[in-house]
Amino acid sequence: MKLYLVMALRKPDFPADVIGPHKDWLINLKIEGQLHMAGGFSDGSGGAYVLKNLDSLEQARALVATDPLALRDASELTVHEWITP
Repeated sequence: MKLYLVMALRKPDFPADVIGPHKDWLINLKIEGQLHMAGGFSDGSGGAYVLKNLDSLEQARALVATDPLALRDASELTVHEWITP
């Protein structure tokens, strides 16, 4: 199974009101079977999530572009194919 690690680092002007829509978006991904896990960093600088059941890095990047964090330009989002043993 291919996994995709998404790192989300908050920008200095991060709008707190994007957190709710982002969490709702993640819940929908979980329901659709595309979210493996997600969580925030203890220092409040952002978080990460892992996507699954996608065919390519391009598909993962396209999905991440629909994240409210991306739509609101609230965080720097990077997507990596994650190779695990």
